[in-house]
Amino acid sequence: MIYKILDAAEWAEAQARGRYEGSEVDRHDGFIHFSTAAQVYETARRHFAGRSNLVLVAVNAEALNQLKWEPSRGGDLFPHLYAPLAISAARWSRPILWDGEQHLLPELD
Repeated sequence: MIYKILDAAEWAEAQARGRYEGSEVDRHDGFIHFSTAAQVYETARRHFAGRSNLVLVAVNAEALNQLKWEPSRGGDLFPHLYAPLAISAARWSRPILWDGEQHLLPELD
């Protein structure tokens, strides 16, 4: 399982279209950024601090044909999707709460 943090409105738009094309940063980089369960907390802290109205989307990595594992932060391998994400690949999406100091992520599979 891999995870994507994104704005709730972006996710609602993607669900209506049947696919997620990526955030502005994703489109600029040429791939959709994902995190593993071990990486997602740091991703939230570094890239989404102070933001509310976020969701966490869990995706079955095995369902993605154009997924590559590439070195990034600290040399860790991160999952990068070089194609739009079909909404059907998402196992679930859940809100991420902000308590004023940190994100409270939902339980991960």
